[in-house]
Formats: sequence, structure tokens, C-alpha cells
Amino acid sequence: MCRHEVRLPIRFVPATHTPCVRSLNEVNSVASRTPRSGAHRIAVIGGDGIGPEVIAEALKVVRAAGVELDTTFFDLGGARYLRDGEVLSDETLETLRGFDAILLGAVGTPGVPPGVIERGLLLKLRFSLDLYINQRPFAGTAPGHSKPHDFIVIRENTEGPYVGEGGVLRKGTAHEVATQGSVNSRHGVERCIRYAFELASKRERKHVTLVHKTNVLTFAGDLWQRTFDAVAAEYPKIATAYNHVDAACIYFVQDPHRYDVVVTDNLFGDILTDLGGAVSGGIGLASSANLNPARTGPSLFEPVHGSAPDIAGKGVANPVAAILSAALMLDHLGESKAADAIRAACAKPTSGSTIAVGDEICRRLHG
Repeated sequence: MCRHEVRLPIRFVPATHTPCVRSLNEVNSVASRTPRSGAHRIAVIGGDGIGPEVIAEALKVVRAAGVELDTTFFDLGGARYLRDGEVLSDETLETLRGFDAILLGAVGTPGVPPGVIERGLLLKLRFSLDLYINQRPFAGTAPGHSKPHDFIVIRENTEGPYVGEGGVLRKGTAHEVATQGSVNSRHGVERCIRYAFELASKRERKHVTLVHKTNVLTFAGDLWQRTFDAVAAEYPKIATAYNHVDAACIYFVQDPHRYDVVVTDNLFGDILTDLGGAVSGGIGLASSANLNPARTGPSLFEPVHGSAPDIAGKGVANPVAAILSAALMLDHLGESKAADAIRAACAKPTSGSTIAVGDEICRRLHG
């Protein structure tokens, strides 16, 4: 996915601990601006590799759908870290809190040690902004099936093994010991499950499936199952089911139509949603929303795919996942009509370069 002659400028102004920002109309300015009246204030993190390129197409499509955005670009990701050691300063984080939403392309650069960007940027944003819901929709026709499926995975996004509880003893010796804990609170589990039930109540099938591994992870699994049962009792019109995570992996492939809303923990959700993308047309179509349902800060929207440095600049990566992530952002901002129009425009297969795909989706929006 490449911008080639650069349909939207993606160059950044260097900065140290000051947020490196760029608006579409003021490429080289880091001055604060007054938002245009009626425009949604969006923080854009293009990131690394193909990230800036797919985000350029997503923004182009959003504007073609008639939604006005006031965009500010932040230079964050692996390339920034390699340049000056900055991952996500507290000052930049505070600046991000002031936006209506955050749109992210992809982060990750060869040469950056594992975990630096993941924990220092992505997880810091999730924890600091309380983005406790990861919502990923999956619609398509799985290989070997003729009937399309349509389900949503709700993943708890701020607990589980991702909190970083654990450590290493006697590292580098024959007696090395590593521990990695999983933290599950009643508060965190309940608000995630409740969100899933609320979502299911607005869908036609009205069904929620809990996915866990309660027969082995008896402590965390018991908390999830008891909380699920307690919340389910408050929603008598919602049908429920339970799957062990290994069984769910089979059903995602062999019988994805059984699912409507799936709710699960952080680790299982991370794995299952990649599989969901694989059976729904590929990762190039997989979108996601990291939500703060209480709206005490901005929510973050991003494609599921990575930065793909091997194809960056070649004009071959698919921007549809980023475009569909932008549609999820519009849903969150109350622009559901435009979001539905974008999804409809993306429904028909499209081929060509990154820019050509974006242009074709814009043409469909214009009728």
C-alpha cells in the first residue's frame, strides 16, 4: 500500500517531547488550531509501514461520505522510537485525551525490540484511556460455506495477561523461571459482559456466547462464568451459550453461523479475532474498535493488520480494513448513515492499487 505521489501528505514535523502534529491543510505546522465548526476532532496516528498509506485512503473515503473531520496527525510508532527514543510521552497522552476519537494505521518497525511499542504505545493508550472494549465485526462467507455469516466478538481489552503481572528469576541460567499472571476483576469482567448483552439486545438474533477455558482456568474461568450467568439473568430475552476456546476455534471455521455476539477475555479474544478475520475474507478486511463506552475519553479505531514493512511503499496493500475501521469510528461519533454507506460501498470486491481501491470506494459513495 503506497501513496506514491502522495494523495494526502504524510510528512511529519520532528519533535522531541512535544506532540508532532500535522493537519491536512498545514503540513508543516505544529501550531494549535481552532476546530472547524461542526467538524469531528480526530487524532490520527499513521504509524509505521503501510499505516500512513491505508489511513490516507480511510480519510479520503470518510470525506467522500460527507463527514467533516478536523484532523491532527501524531508522529508515533516504531520509526519515531528509533529516531529519538519517544514512544508515548505523558504530555502527548494528555493531548490525545482532548480529541473526539483516535484513528490509527499500524505500528511496528524492524529493529525495535518486542514489546516496546506494544506496551509503550498500544497498551498505554488502552489502559490510560480505559478502552476496555475491543469490538471486532466479522461478516463474510467462510471458505467451504455458501451462506454468509455475521457476528461480533467483544474482547475485554484492559485485563488478563496483558496487564504485565509476572517476572523472571535467574534469567539466563539453566534454572530460569518465568511467570506471567492473568488479572481478572469482577468490575472489569462484568462491564465487558454487560456491554455484550446490550449489543446483542439491539441485534436481530439476540444471542451471546461466552468463550473461555473454564475446565482448566478454574479461577478466572469461574469468575467469568458466574458473572456471565448473573448478567444473563437481567436479560431474559437474550439466548446464551458457552464454548471452550478450543471448540470455538473449530466452530469459527466449520460453523461460524452459530455466532451472533461472542464475549471473551483479552488473550482468547486476541487469538480468536485473527481467526475471525481469516474466515471473513482475510485480515485485509478486518476492522476493530477500542472503545471507552463511558466516553470519559476518546475511543481508538484501527485495522487488525500490522504494519507489513515488506510491502510498504509498493502500492499493493488493502486499505479496506482501515476504511471499515473509520466506519466504526463514524458509528461512535453518531454518523451512522455515513458509516452504513461506507460499509455498503466496501461490500463489493475491489482490486487494484491502494489508491485505486480508495478511489473506487469513493466513486461508489457518489453513486
